[in-house]
Amino acid sequence: MIIVNVKDNESVDRALKRFKKKFERTGVLKELRSRTYFEKPSVAKRKQKERAAYKQKLFADQNY
Repeated sequence: MIIVNVKDNESVDRALKRFKKKFERTGVLKELRSRTYFEKPSVAKRKQKERAAYKQKLFADQNY
């Protein structure tokens, strides 16, 4: 359960923004979307390797 304490003189928009940020960090929506369809383990591993290679390439480009 996500709890967002609204401070004195804080706008509702600001509190809502903090709530959305906390909700996004939990990964609930991401997991829900991933569970909408079945993905074979071999396909999941392949995607994970592709993501790792992409991130590694991005990190290597930043060092130069």
